[in-house]
Amino acid sequence: MSRRAHTQATPVRVDWDDPKLVSLLQRSEQWSIDNRGGFSPQDVEVYFGWSGSVGKTATLVWERDNAIVLETTFPIGQGEQIRVDKHLGDRIRTLWGVVVDGREGIREEDRRRGVHVYWLQVLNSPAESF
Repeated sequence: MSRRAHTQATPVRVDWDDPKLVSLLQRSEQWSIDNRGGFSPQDVEVYFGWSGSVGKTATLVWERDNAIVLETTFPIGQGEQIRVDKHLGDRIRTLWGVVVDGREGIREEDRRRGVHVYWLQVLNSPAESF
């Protein structure tokens, strides 16, 4: 008996006009996934540009590989170069990134607090940021 994984991909035809599929896609059109549910939020300092000297407080709400999601109470422009300093005890971890997308928060508590949510592409690897 072989335990090798099935490695050959086979094409599958999709009937995009199937009523069940159309119904499912229509129900999911309004979904908004923002990656903030399974991560412990951390306070960070955000600096605009590579040489910014005055930071603003933000919250890191998700991080994986070379992407992070920030919550702020101030707007940030798409394409903005950002430095994010994260305090780790007596050390600071610095992430360099670019804002790839952002929007005003859509959750009820986001609206009350004036929260904006931003997705950043991290340009340095975690090993380089210590």
